[in-house]
Amino acid sequence: MTDEINDMRAFAQMIDAGSLSAAARATDSSPAAMSRRLAALERRLGVRLVTRTSRRFELTAEGAQFYERVRAILLAVEEAQAEASAQSHMPRGLLRVGAPSEIGRKQIAPIITAFSERYREVEVRLVLSDVGLDVIDDNLDVALRIGLPADTGVIAKRLLSSRRVVVASPDYLARHGAPRRPGDLAAHDCIRLVRGQRVFDRWRLLEDGRPRDVLVSGRLSTASGEVLHDWVCDGRGLALKALWDIKDDLETGKLVECLADYHCDEIELYAVFASRRHLPPRVRVFLDFVTETLGNATTVALG
Repeated sequence: MTDEINDMRAFAQMIDAGSLSAAARATDSSPAAMSRRLAALERRLGVRLVTRTSRRFELTAEGAQFYERVRAILLAVEEAQAEASAQSHMPRGLLRVGAPSEIGRKQIAPIITAFSERYREVEVRLVLSDVGLDVIDDNLDVALRIGLPADTGVIAKRLLSSRRVVVASPDYLARHGAPRRPGDLAAHDCIRLVRGQRVFDRWRLLEDGRPRDVLVSGRLSTASGEVLHDWVCDGRGLALKALWDIKDDLETGKLVECLADYHCDEIELYAVFASRRHLPPRVRVFLDFVTETLGNATTVALG
C-alpha cells in the first residue's frame, strides 16, 4: 500500500509540474526514474494515463479521471496524518483506571474528579476491586496496586508510601484496654485482611529496633478494605491500617493509634501500566497528574 501511495503521489507531481523533467527536479529524482515509475503505474492499472510528446504530456480521459481521484486520496491521507499527529499530543479518549476499593474511593476518585476538570476530552472509567487488578487481563490503562506487583513485562511507578499503624476505636479501648507491647495483641480481637486464600494474620512491628512478626487472631476477617475500616470504627477490634487510609479518622478522634512506639513497616502504592513506548497522552498526563497530587514518585521496570 505504501508503494501505491508513493506512485500516486509521484503521478500527481508529474501532472502538477507539467513535465517529467520538472517533476524530477521538484522531487530530487531523474527524468528516467520518473518515466519508469509512470510506465509501471500504467502497466499495473492496464490503461494509458498520459500522451507524451517531446516536451510535455497530456492526460488521457482515463488519466484525468485517475488524477482527480488521486488528488482526493492524497488529501485524505494528508488529513489523516495531520489528525493522528495532533492526537498524539492531545489527551483524549477513554482512560480505564483500576484501584482497590477503599483507596480508590477515598484517594483516587477525588483526584480523578480534578483530573477530568482539567482534561475535558478524556473520559475516565474507574474500576474498584479488592482483588488485585491486572492491566492486561482486565483491559486497564492504569492499575493502582498496593505493594510492588509480581507481574513481569509491566512498568510500576511508585506514587506513595505510608507506614501502617495499629488502630482501634475509643469505644473498643474503653471496653478492652489498649495494648502496650506487641505481645499484648494476642489478647485482643484483631480484624484481619484476606487476599485470596491468604489471611494476613502476622503484623510486623518494630520492637527494640528490630522487626517482629506478631501472630494475631480474631473473630472477623474480610477481603474488603472498606468493610475492615467500618468494623474497626464500629469498635469490633484492632486493625492494621495504612496511615493514608485513616489519617482523617485519627485527626477527628474516631480512631486512636495504638503501639505508637512500635512503628510498623511501610506499604507503597504503585501505578502499573503496560509499557512506556507509545504511551497514549491520556495515560501520560494522568500519571503525571496523580504523581503531582500525591507527591514524589519512583518508576521501576519489572521483568
